[in-house]
Amino acid sequence: MAVVVAALLIGGLVYGSYLALAGIGDDATAAPGVATGESDHSTVAQGAAHRDEIAAEPMLTVPERAAWPGETVSTEAPVIKIPAGTGVNGPAFVRTGFPQTPEGAIGQLAQIDLAVLQSMSLTTAEEVYNAWARPGGVRAEDWWITASVRAFLTSTDMGEVKDPSSSVSLEPAAALVKGTDGPDWTTVCVLMKVSASYKQEAQIAFAHCERMQWVGGRWMVAPGAPPAPAPATWPGTQLAHQAGWRTWSTDATTDPDHIEGDH
Repeated sequence: MAVVVAALLIGGLVYGSYLALAGIGDDATAAPGVATGESDHSTVAQGAAHRDEIAAEPMLTVPERAAWPGETVSTEAPVIKIPAGTGVNGPAFVRTGFPQTPEGAIGQLAQIDLAVLQSMSLTTAEEVYNAWARPGGVRAEDWWITASVRAFLTSTDMGEVKDPSSSVSLEPAAALVKGTDGPDWTTVCVLMKVSASYKQEAQIAFAHCERMQWVGGRWMVAPGAPPAPAPATWPGTQLAHQAGWRTWSTDATTDPDHIEGDH
């Protein structure tokens, strides 16, 4: 198998190990049900304890091989429309301009992930996290995305940044809203198709959930323990449907370049 795929898989395992050590999501196998979409939509904020419950609710447990390209099913999953944002770069050169909606939070989280994972740089990971995370969460070096970058670089013996001969690209493929607590807080998840090239080419699915909070006109990573891990399933497969992933569709009407009447 391509060494890059092993590295990306290790990135996911790092997150699982981190959660286990932190005591997060330990009840996943014992829980009678799992979160497969918005389980709670609170229009009025109920507070920290309620938010912790939403974030910690376990999601579908899937085998590692579920992240590899697999057979898609004919039944189409529900679609979730994600706003395009304004196209303006915010702090740490992360694209921003997403509305104060759960779907806007998904769009912002995807841009945070894209900025870090396509660069595969530890410096970039810490800069982005420090610019986009509120105090009260994990440290930048302990953030799951930083750990995934570190695992990739370590497994490929690249040092602090990825080798110029390598490339990593990501495409948002699916998403879901796990829960909300008032208009300023939500836990959302994104599912990416990752294509990587280093000596060999490979693809894999990469899933990520975060608490998000609306602060100062933008969505930021909210304080608190990391959410239960999202199921990394190849988009469009039966397992992806079971996990509750909704097919990503960019809402063209929110694109700053959109002209009314274009088709």
